[in-house]
Amino acid sequence: MPTYVALINWTDEGIRNVRQTVERADGVEKLAEKYGGRMERLYWTVGPYDLVGIIEAPDDESVSALALETGSTGSVRTTILRAYDRESMSGIIERIGPSAST
Repeated sequence: MPTYVALINWTDEGIRNVRQTVERADGVEKLAEKYGGRMERLYWTVGPYDLVGIIEAPDDESVSALALETGSTGSVRTTILRAYDRESMSGIIERIGPSAST
């Protein structure tokens, strides 16, 4: 199943209700299941993003629907990145073929 990295920031409403962040995270885990995926990991972070999530989902459309539904709560804004593990990246590199310089 494809892996995605979610970079998440609280909105003004989200930070006002920060005390419910753990409960909201539980809700997102259930929501991921609704779309056939799962929240593999979620980290609360210090820096330019408030949270970073690692999500597995069946396809781009599923993770997009998850991000849209989560964002519609008004508590967070997300940036979703498609992530490739070592094996997948090796397959991508193989598709490129040999270097033009060799």
